[in-house]
Amino acid sequence: MSYVCVCSLSTCRVLVVGAGGIGCELLKNLVLTGFKNIEVIDLDIIDVSNLNRQFLFQKKHVGKSKAQVAKESVLQFCPTANITAYHDSIMNPDYNVEFFRNFMLVMNALDNRAARNHVNRMCLAADIPLIESGTAGYLGQVTVIKKGLTECYECQPKPTQKTFPGCTIRNTPSEPIHCIVWAKYLFNQLFGEEDADQEVSPDTADPEASWNPAETEARAMASETDGDIKRVSTKEWARSTGYDPAKLFNKLFKDDIMYLLTMDKLWKKRKAPLPLDWHQLERRPQGEVKAVGLKDQQVLGVWGYCQLFQHSIETLRSELQEKGDGAELVWDKDDAPALDFVTAAANLRMHIFSMTMKSRFDIKSMAGNIIPAIATTNAIIAGLIVMEGLKVVSGELESCRTVRPQRHTSSRCRAILWRWSPVLNLTYHFTVANVSF
Repeated sequence: MSYVCVCSLSTCRVLVVGAGGIGCELLKNLVLTGFKNIEVIDLDIIDVSNLNRQFLFQKKHVGKSKAQVAKESVLQFCPTANITAYHDSIMNPDYNVEFFRNFMLVMNALDNRAARNHVNRMCLAADIPLIESGTAGYLGQVTVIKKGLTECYECQPKPTQKTFPGCTIRNTPSEPIHCIVWAKYLFNQLFGEEDADQEVSPDTADPEASWNPAETEARAMASETDGDIKRVSTKEWARSTGYDPAKLFNKLFKDDIMYLLTMDKLWKKRKAPLPLDWHQLERRPQGEVKAVGLKDQQVLGVWGYCQLFQHSIETLRSELQEKGDGAELVWDKDDAPALDFVTAAANLRMHIFSMTMKSRFDIKSMAGNIIPAIATTNAIIAGLIVMEGLKVVSGELESCRTVRPQRHTSSRCRAILWRWSPVLNLTYHFTVANVSF
């Protein structure tokens, strides 16, 4: 099939949404392919953790706008390119349907579903082709979306984030992730926006704690009545103590655990939790433990996490005081005091429930729902985006493909198979393999 050129690459105006792992590779590919009119938008600033895979950024750029630095770095590849950078959210009302109609093609390099949904809807409304992409470890996908010709991003249901029963989080955690979720709930109960669905105190209505359904119902009703009369919120109680770390510790890791032990039916087939007491731990001789490995990959002892718990609470308490009365904090995996608090609280709860404690690095990965990003996968995906983009610019939408990898293992080799599937009503595909023996 011969190409029908819609416009030259040098005059084709494209929008890149996202300047992170995929976005850095994509911007470089675009200018080296011949695209000259590019606009890029990204809300984030550069963090040290970005530097291992987002090669347009250097240590000196930490704290600066991703979009702006990406523009400056890409211009070194092609000084004649016309690149406009926006340090902003694509969901800002300023970027409306008329804004999207300025482009011949939109390319997504995003890492969250809300923004993907928004860009998908704007491109449909503006009738502009969109190339959607994403990576997850060694896996990834690229697909072309065009109104009236292909499925849109929201046409197929997406998997929802895994949730856990409240009674498991509050009463009977059995995996580290249960303790991490509990610690994030605790952060919000103490410092952030309180949510009735994120309670951290023992669940007195746990049906497993009683063999008699009537007893369970009565216990739940009694708890609600008691709460109406005497119960204050976790945040109000914490404020009344002045966010005293020792009092908070004993409430969470001693008193609440001792209350759980009174629900003896829970422990007939489980190992019972072991309460911790701040003052006993404080008086206990603490042998000097030599840390091994990088700081974030070290696993501390129980007293080490007690100290981290104390220090993080004191820091977060100061942040609240600086913000003034009624202030609230928002948990962010990249906020050091917030991550320290969750790391300490989660590990102390893991110890209480006889689980192996985790490093700060592992806690951050699980608490932030982080899937490891691999530079090679980002590069492959960015290259495929440009390949599909060339088809769109050339007016060959019927030859566009959705590209997804498939894992393949055998006794002789391990491979990632990249499969091209038609995005239109075509009936063929082909597969290539990258094989490592």
